[in-house]
Amino acid sequence: MIAPLSGLVAALFGAAALALPAPEVNSLGLFERETCTNSATSRECWSDGFDINTNFYLETPETGVEREYWLSVEEADCAPDGISRKCQTFNGTVPGPLITADWGDTLTIHVTNNLLDNGTTVHWHGLRQLNSSEMDGVPGVTQCPIPPGGSMTYSFRVSQYGSTWYHSHFTFQVSEGMFGPLIINGPASSDYDEDLGLFFLQDWSHTPIMELWARNRGGFFTLDNTLINGTNTFTASDGTVTGEKYEVVVEKGKSYRLRLINVAVDGFFDFRIDGHNFTVISTDFVPVQPYVTDSVQIGIGQRYDIVIEANAEAANYWIRGGWNTACVAIGGSGDVSGDATAILRYDATSTEDPTTEDTVTTMTQCFDENKSHLIPILDVNVTNLKSVFVEDLSLSTAFHGYLTWTLNGSTLYLDWDEPTLKKVHDNNTSYDSEENIISVGNGFAADDWAVLVIDTAAIAVNHPMHLHGHDFFILAQAAGTSFDGSTDSFNLVNPTRRDVAILPANGYLAIAFQLDNPGTWLVHCHIAWHTGEGLALQFVESPDAALTSGALVNWDNSAWNGNGADMCAAWEEYTTNQVYPQDDSGI
Repeated sequence: MIAPLSGLVAALFGAAALALPAPEVNSLGLFERETCTNSATSRECWSDGFDINTNFYLETPETGVEREYWLSVEEADCAPDGISRKCQTFNGTVPGPLITADWGDTLTIHVTNNLLDNGTTVHWHGLRQLNSSEMDGVPGVTQCPIPPGGSMTYSFRVSQYGSTWYHSHFTFQVSEGMFGPLIINGPASSDYDEDLGLFFLQDWSHTPIMELWARNRGGFFTLDNTLINGTNTFTASDGTVTGEKYEVVVEKGKSYRLRLINVAVDGFFDFRIDGHNFTVISTDFVPVQPYVTDSVQIGIGQRYDIVIEANAEAANYWIRGGWNTACVAIGGSGDVSGDATAILRYDATSTEDPTTEDTVTTMTQCFDENKSHLIPILDVNVTNLKSVFVEDLSLSTAFHGYLTWTLNGSTLYLDWDEPTLKKVHDNNTSYDSEENIISVGNGFAADDWAVLVIDTAAIAVNHPMHLHGHDFFILAQAAGTSFDGSTDSFNLVNPTRRDVAILPANGYLAIAFQLDNPGTWLVHCHIAWHTGEGLALQFVESPDAALTSGALVNWDNSAWNGNGADMCAAWEEYTTNQVYPQDDSGI
């Protein structure tokens, strides 16, 4: 069985791959942009003068193309491992439908909320939303929630390329099934023949996540099973096996791109394929110098694009999610030890399970891939550091009725009725402490930088931290030690960059971002429990620029205001009789 996304994705890549002469190489070893065209043997090329060496922070192809999609947010019956329960979906499936575009296209996505008793929003994970902060899809930060029966159109230009996902950012809906694949076609740092699309790695509960939260708000739960691309088997206590394995068929001698992503509620995957090494070519939205490995550890929200050579003996092989039980245990009796598996077949007619053995030792820590491997193709240094913000992370006593996390003593709790971005538009700087806002950028230039240091020296828990609106540059990442206040050890020379990085247990994480995207941007842990428990803050970036040259210039005529302002009124009307009042941070 061919992976369900592969045909469509391959067709899209095929359409972008023009059969023109091989590119010429100049004296610097870079490909001549005028002749560089994407194909299976020149993936580093793209088209119209753009390639893997283009500075995508400064240049974006002018395609003039709009890609339009429709998403229905709706409840459905789900049984990914044969055990049925209610879930929340996009268009009735988990994962939701593929959304794809070419680098530089405009995506226009119409979202209708067909849930009976929940608001919703949609976030486009990792996309910079350059000068379009109002399209970022975070309730209480960039918009009011879409009420039941309401609709919103998200429209934005994609200035990056690579692999990601879209998901609800409203309470725990993403963990109930509201996510889907999002692929932006562009160049790559290694050649390959076919694209197998997104490969989702996740944990799964037979009890709805919102029900678990309601039982013991602020608690931590291990889930029943793990899934690959929305499916797996499950072994009940009486020995009954339900569900099925995900399968991929390859042809010997060909190479395949696989886009790995961790969408778990809480957990790390140490991904590998029996009998095969693979080449890592991208981390999040950043192409890296290719390197060969036999496994890669993936935190929640992180993506790794890999290229697999189908050069092993023609047989069946286990694909292993590699759930890292050193990070989080799996509570159920499904796939033993929580190690989700799928099947790689060289023969499409075979129905036998693989007999291959796992020869890779799962990591015993919850940490990112070694930064010495994650060297960005595009060389960018960090300069002009203007502000360094240090936030101390700690656990708090009950707040709003549940255990919380605090950053410098404050726990995020958003007001869905009054988004921060609307406050910026209204020149309202009366922020509550619960909004956890850091203002930065006014009076600075777009080539100036800010640094966020989060210190968790007293907490023995790892946190995958995600910044909206930017790729960030990892200046320091240290376990077992507290930040001493000195920036002397920061790596400013082409540091690893991405949009999710691990804040190590009993340690600190220092990230930098350029002040080139005015708007309001969320920073949060991507462990669902911790997000609900308020482990987040907001950056209000260059608000003056947002009003004069950025996201808010056309506010009165924007798509957000056109149906968003009315939507806020509709949301306020809905909340007078809402069934489920807010009972977590809001994100």
